[in-house]
Formats: sequence, C-alpha cells, structure tokens
Amino acid sequence: MPDLLTMAGHVAGPDASGYRVSVVSPRRRVTASGGASLEVHPVPEVDVLVVPGFEVRPDTDLDARLAPLAPEIAAIRAQASAGTAVVSLCVGAFLLAEAGLLDGRQATTSWLHAGELARRCPGADVRPEHLVVTDTGVTTTAAFSAMYDFALDLIRRNDGARVARTTARLALLDEARNSQTPYVDPRLLPQPGRNFSQQVMRRLDQNLAEPYDLAALADAFQVSTRTLLRRFAEETGRSPLAHLQASRVRRARHLLEATDRTVAAIAATVGYRDPGTFTALFVRHTGHRPSAYRTVFRRTSGSPLPEGGVVTRPGSAASRSGDT
Repeated sequence: MPDLLTMAGHVAGPDASGYRVSVVSPRRRVTASGGASLEVHPVPEVDVLVVPGFEVRPDTDLDARLAPLAPEIAAIRAQASAGTAVVSLCVGAFLLAEAGLLDGRQATTSWLHAGELARRCPGADVRPEHLVVTDTGVTTTAAFSAMYDFALDLIRRNDGARVARTTARLALLDEARNSQTPYVDPRLLPQPGRNFSQQVMRRLDQNLAEPYDLAALADAFQVSTRTLLRRFAEETGRSPLAHLQASRVRRARHLLEATDRTVAAIAATVGYRDPGTFTALFVRHTGHRPSAYRTVFRRTSGSPLPEGGVVTRPGSAASRSGDT
C-alpha cells in the first residue's frame, strides 16, 4: 500500500501534498509473517491508523494468538479514543474487535473468517460480502488485497477520481471491485458439522454473567449432557466450560483496559461472585493478576490530532506530507 500511495503522489503532480507513511508499533522490535524484521517507530499522533492482519491457520487458537497482542490492542484503542481514523486489513478486524471498536458498527473481514468474527463480536454487524466497510471512523477490509481497494478510495477522496483512476491503471488494479462474494470458495469454509459448537459458543458468549449450568445448556439444545460434551469436543477440541472461561477472561481484559470498574465488579460482570476465583482464572490465562494487567495495559487518553490525512499500520502510520 505505501507503494500505491507513492505512485498516487507522482500521478497527482509536484503541487500535491503527497503521503507520508511510517511503520509504527508499541514494541521496539517487530517480526513480520515470514520472519522479516521491520524497522518500527513509536506510535505517533497520526490521522489514520492502518492495522495489519496476522497469520491465522485453521487450527489457530485465536484466544492464545491474540493474548500476546495486548500492547497493540491498547495502542489501537488509544488512537481511536484520540479521534484517529482506524482501518484494519483482513483479520486485523479481530484486533479492532478486542479493542472494542466494532460494537454497534458494521464491519467486514475475509470471507473465510467472517463467521468467527461475528461469533466473537456479537455486537458487530458483520457484512462478509463487502470488500470495505466504513462506519463512524472505523474501516474494516476483506482479505489483504482489499488494502488496495481502501487505498484507492483514500486516494479518490484526497486527490480526486482522475488520480485514483490513473493510479489504478498504472498498478493494474481493478478500481470497480465492490464485493468479495465472487471469490468465496465454499470448500474452504468451516464445515457445517461445526454449527452445533458455534451455536453453543454463541449462547455462552451472550450470557457470560450467568452461572455455568451444563444440564441447562444441554436442555437448551435438546441433547444429553454427555452428547453435548462429546459433540462440542469433537468440533472444538475442548469443553464448553473451557470456552466460557476464555470468553470471560477476554471480556474482563477489555473492561480492565477500558473502564474504571473495580476488579470485584468486573468479576461479577463476567460471572464470578468470588474475586479470588476470578483472579486465579485470570492469572492462569494471562500470566497477570487483574490489577497488574490494568497497570500495564490501561487505556491512555490521547491529545487531539492535527488535521490532514495519514495512513498507518502497526504496522504503519502515514500522513499527508506537510502536516505536523
């Protein structure tokens, strides 16, 4: 995408302000997928933060994959709180969901992972057919090539239709794409056999504060407890209780990062009357006590940003040259 923005600057001519792109991260060192080391800068004040995706395989445990990315999630949330426009590429949408940015918004991601995004973020209106979705300052895109669709739209809004059209032709890009539906391969989608566990997980995720009652859960799906445990384990490799505990910890992490609620109140919100029991579970999943986790990953409030355009991805930060 930086190359495309550079090309657009050349097409726009010497009088255009152009774009400034920086690779930024809350970490000092970043290794990209494939093992390449990236030179990164501290996260500055930017106009647009572009969040890249990460490697996801069919057997990836998303909870385990996302947990170490807490610093990135906190940085995303801080930028959004400061008024920065935030964009995700492909499964970067899961980071936006963890940061609480997709609740109440329309969103998209790769068609291959849209169902999982909808399950993990029931407050979002996931639109798997769309390539790019923008909803009140938050943009999500489909698979990684949709970064070009977003970039062309950014160029069109900043430099006009002529520059966007010429840039697309020079780069051999289709500027008329508007749907990822033609690219869907049903053979690669999660098999229908997972529908049972997905329904169970959705019910558990929507009732985190309710006591775990295996018998009542089985009754809700008109199966025996033995059948529920067997079918759930066959489809997911774990128990409903293990899923519920992971979901409760995920919700608690968000509340610790983004609210002033006490640990006891957060424990109650996710279904634990005994803060000690909650703390033990939280430590087992994150390696931190809740209070220590809040100290490390607490959301910080940002200052107002200068006007102008910027593109970043934490990945990367980019701005219209000439802005300060």
